[in-house]
Amino acid sequence: MARPPCCGWSSWAEPVPDFLSAELLALREQCEQLATGTLQTLRDDTSLTPGERASSVRKASQAMGLYGLTQSQDTAALTLLVARETLAAHGVGHLPGLFGADAGILHGVPEPLNSTHLIPMLAGDKHAGFAFTEPADASRPTWARMEGEELVVTGRKSYVTGGVNAQFLTALVDVEGQGPSMVIIDTDRPGVSIERRFASLDGSHHAAFRFDEVRVPRHHAIGKPGDGRGRALAKISSVRRTVAADCVGTAQWVIALVTEALQRDRRNGPLAQHDRIRLRFGEMRILAFAARSAVYRTARLADSGQDAVNESIAAKVFASEAVNTLVDMAVQLVGGEALVEGHPLEGAIRRVRASRLVEGDTDTLRVNLSRGFLDLGKGRI
Repeated sequence: MARPPCCGWSSWAEPVPDFLSAELLALREQCEQLATGTLQTLRDDTSLTPGERASSVRKASQAMGLYGLTQSQDTAALTLLVARETLAAHGVGHLPGLFGADAGILHGVPEPLNSTHLIPMLAGDKHAGFAFTEPADASRPTWARMEGEELVVTGRKSYVTGGVNAQFLTALVDVEGQGPSMVIIDTDRPGVSIERRFASLDGSHHAAFRFDEVRVPRHHAIGKPGDGRGRALAKISSVRRTVAADCVGTAQWVIALVTEALQRDRRNGPLAQHDRIRLRFGEMRILAFAARSAVYRTARLADSGQDAVNESIAAKVFASEAVNTLVDMAVQLVGGEALVEGHPLEGAIRRVRASRLVEGDTDTLRVNLSRGFLDLGKGRI
């Protein structure tokens, strides 16, 4: 089914006073050109295999200078938001290969880890998985004991995104006598095994890992002893802002699609002439505006150098809940055709549902947000 050409930025976002610099306005235009040209063509080319599409997307992004934005520690949160939002607003933000792997937890690692893991990962020669979540039936969190110059790791991780193709994992491990640490575990080491491979509704692939007395060099523990959870949460906050950016961009794409459907000529006139429809459409625009405002404020707060952990939670929760509501409302307004396989909204339903779970499900994050303020005095309104 052909995708509507109008589903993009210009239908509603330009009048919003974003107070962007000339450089960010240029970046937005650059992303828009890439999206409406090469990327939409690659998205709709059914002759491509997933691997071929990802490779072509990566080359196009590299040629435009977008691929490396996520790999520089100097890239501002607002810059990443503008890029991701614009691409999602044109229905291409979900394509694999748009952005390179960021250093994340490996930022600043010394030699030999810099040469053996970080540089190959940034170059795309090695792939990493982030191993944070423990299975519900685990008797204890993944742990390690020290034996000379080695750590001996035992435990399980239940939901490692990208783990199927990963050459190494950055895993949260409770090191005896030191506390939580992020530890690099190469997946080809004896004792590392994949218990389960699975795909989720949005098409992403994951794996569950088991560690049985896995021996890794002691220098594979990143950073200071005991700071592993803090490092992990810092990465998660960044990913939450990424999810929020994708959500508000997708919200614009959904509204543009619905706009076209409502204004289309029909036998009894366009749907947009009915007040009942206008009421729902107005509700959609209000929700999208509020979500977008929250996400932009959070990005600017993060760029100011202040603690934005709780605000990143709030932005991610609100934006992910908002886009799911918007997609559902869009289906109701467009009608049964929206559920036909191949319709843009049918794919959107599958993609956005995962946003309410990734990097923390909505209810857990609400509890964490309350704890942050009531117990620690963290967070802003």
